[in-house]
Parts: sequence; C-alpha cells; structure tokens
Amino acid sequence: MWSSSVHRPTSQRGKEWDLQLWTLPAFSPDLLSSCLWLLQLSIHWDYFQDLLNKSEKALYDTFPSLYGELYTQNMKVFKDLYSELRRYYRGSNINLEEALNEFWTRLLERLFKLMNAQYHVTDEYLDCMVKHAEQHKPFGEVPRDLKVKATRAFIVARSYAQGFLVGSDVVKKVSQVSLSHECTRAVMKLMYCPHCRGMANVKPCSNYCLNVVKGCLANQADLNTEWKYLMDALVAVADRIDGPYKVDTVIGTIHLKISEAISNLQENKDSITAKVFQGCGNPKISTKGSSSEDKKRRGKVTLEAKSSAVALEMLVLDAKGNLTALKSYWVTLPGVLCSKKVMASSAADDKCWNGMTKGSYLPEVMGDGLANQINNPEVEVDITKPDMTIRQQIMQLKIMTNRLGNANIGNDVDFQDASDDMSGSGSGDSCPDDVCGKRLSKSPSTRQPETHAIPKQSGHGITGASSRSLPSAFLLFLLGASIAAQHLWR
Repeated sequence: MWSSSVHRPTSQRGKEWDLQLWTLPAFSPDLLSSCLWLLQLSIHWDYFQDLLNKSEKALYDTFPSLYGELYTQNMKVFKDLYSELRRYYRGSNINLEEALNEFWTRLLERLFKLMNAQYHVTDEYLDCMVKHAEQHKPFGEVPRDLKVKATRAFIVARSYAQGFLVGSDVVKKVSQVSLSHECTRAVMKLMYCPHCRGMANVKPCSNYCLNVVKGCLANQADLNTEWKYLMDALVAVADRIDGPYKVDTVIGTIHLKISEAISNLQENKDSITAKVFQGCGNPKISTKGSSSEDKKRRGKVTLEAKSSAVALEMLVLDAKGNLTALKSYWVTLPGVLCSKKVMASSAADDKCWNGMTKGSYLPEVMGDGLANQINNPEVEVDITKPDMTIRQQIMQLKIMTNRLGNANIGNDVDFQDASDDMSGSGSGDSCPDDVCGKRLSKSPSTRQPETHAIPKQSGHGITGASSRSLPSAFLLFLLGASIAAQHLWR
C-alpha cells in the first residue's frame, strides 16, 4: 500500500481515482498468472490424465469378464502399470521403457504360471522361461509397438504440460518483483501529480507514460527473447501432439493393446509352452491339480466409437493461437498499459500531462530492456545491477526450451517430481482409489533425479526483497497486464 504520508487529492474526481488505486490490491500477482497460464495448464493437464484414467477404467470394467482368472489374479500388475504411467506424466524421473519392459515381464511370468498351473513353476524356472520366451514373442509385436508409441506420446505430453507449468511459475515470480524507490517516485509523478495540481481530467502523455513504464519494467523486458523461444517450442511440441505422435489415440487405448497382447499369448500358448519346456526342461507336476483356465472365455476389447481426435485438435489449435499471440508479451506490455484506452493520452496530444504541466512531451522513447534505459529521462535505472530473480527466470526459460526441443525429437527429459504439487488439483488429476488402487511406494524402475529440476508451482514467493508485498503502483501495472492478457486471449 501507499505510505500514509502520501498526499491524496480531495476533489470528488480525485477521490474516485484514489479509491481506484486503493482497491487495486484485490488484483493480486496471481491474477496475472491465472489470466495467462492456469486455464491452459488445467485444461491440458486434465485432458491427458483423463485419457489415461478412462483407459484404466475400461480395463477394469471389461477384463474380468473377458479373461477371468488371468485378470483377477493379476490385478496388481495392471494397477502398477497405470500408476507408473501416471507418475511419469506428473514428472517423476522414471525410465518409461524400463517400466513397460517390467510390466510385460511380470505379466508374462504371472500368465505363464497361471496357464500352466498343473506344474510347479519356481522363480528360477520363470527366469529361464522369460529368457527363452522373449525370443519367440509371446505377446506378438504389441510390447515393441506400445513401447515405441507410448514413449513418444508420454514424452511430448508431459513436456507440453511442464512447459506451461514453467511459464506459469516464471510469470508468478516475475510478478512478485518489487518496484525500486526511483520507479515508485516516477509512477507517483505520472499518476498523482496532475490531480494534485488540479488537472484531474488531463491524462499522461503517451510517450511520457512509455518511458516511465519501460524504465520500471526494464528487467522484465529482458525476458522477451527466451520467452519467445519457449512459446515457439511449445507450438512445435503441440504440432507433435496433434500430428504424427497421435497422443490421444496412444494414451487412450493402452488397455486395447494389453488385451491384444493377452489374446496373442492365449492363441500361442501351446507352442510357447513347448519351446520353453525344450529350453528350460519340464517342470515338476504340481500337487494342486490342473488349471481350469482353458474354460475361461477369450475375447478382445471392442474399441469405442467415440473419438477424442476432434477435441484434441481444437484444444491444440486454440493453444497455438494463444501462444503465438503471447510471443512478444513482455515488450508489448508497456504499450498496452500506456494505450489511450488504459491510462495515457494520444501521442500527438499537446494537452497531456508531461510530468511538469499540460503540454507536449518532447523526450524520445527509450528502447526495450535494461541496457536501453541508461538515458531514461523519467526513471533512474542502474543498468549495471540486473534483477537476479528475473535473471534466474531467464535461465529457467532456457532450460525448459531445451527440454522441449529434446522432447520434440523423441528424447526423454528428466523433471522434478511434481506429483505432490499437482495431486488433487482438478478432477482428472488421478484415478479414484476405489478404481485404481493404491500407488506404488517404490518402483525398481525409478531413477534418481538429475540436475536442472523444474521449479515447483507451490505458490510460495521468492525469498528476499522480491517476495515483499507489491506497491499499489505495480499492482496497477498488473491490472493493465491482465487487461492486455484478456485482449490477447480472445
């Protein structure tokens, strides 16, 4: 809030203006972040999780009647797979290929043992069975095909969601950077002095306003280059999502691939068993009796006619349009704030507030960024001391852009586990416990996190000076930014 020592105008119009400024704290920094990112983030985050949840539910609904004991006695294997896929999507450092390989190995061991229940199959024998069976492709081409397609799909889907998360985090942290003392004085002069001098109807000159805002947001403007690169990278990944990787089809039909694989194993049971016996020897007959599995029904899951392709296409198309519109956000922000509709007069108006009186504003408009403020006539800016919080966010943008570039060519990317932050945030965040069961507490396929973890969207401010409460003047900037954001997002 403004200091209590600040003089406030007493005219009726002045009171109205004063009221407007004093009510601005309602527009918190999080509003700007929300306007730009949270809608997109929640929609995209939930969309892919919903696809995975629906696939899992379809498996639970159809497999008991299709496969009987083959499913009911091995439910945990399927639950563990979906748990690992969900954790990977949220950002856990899981080797996805290893997780899928582990699933197929565990499933083969369980099904082989169940389909040959008349034999006593030891763990050592199962190890031998896996080695001999793999070369004969007991599940057909499904494991290889799913590994290739699912790995590509999940890499781009989670990188896409994490890109929005990083962008949101950057905006939040930048929004929490406090104004300098010199900037506060410049804003006071820009906004209040005409009221104090009885010229409440006179708006600031456009170029005068631009110099003040560019000086105050000089560090923020330096985000623009890396910010543009991030927008471009997100657009490129969006093309992959709705293009060759067919993310919605791959994630939404995992249960169909598993059904196809089980059916392949059932159809080739005798030949696979004979080859295993030939390579590993005949196991001992079990005293528990023979299996009744042959009596169980066999079948395949029928693909639902309803497709999500159109929904994804519209979602991606809308996102690409918004991302393109926001490429130059940080350097166009001063112009939007100082537009005639927001708070400044026309540039050609010679009856505007020029900082001293009503008249023309003669100084030239400074360029964008910190380096261009050395001769700013309205705000004293120390160009030798860049704001460290913003420099840190520039680095985060670089790191995320690099990760998106890797994801775009199919290379896996490590992220810090975001499951703690994102769990519970939205209806599609996870499958219900009564449907999906408890998650794995530990997986042998989990790798240790690497460096350059993404920033968590925890909602906490940055320590130090940049986390202090914002002056109302800067909240005015944020209000204008929200107006600009809403305009750009239409």
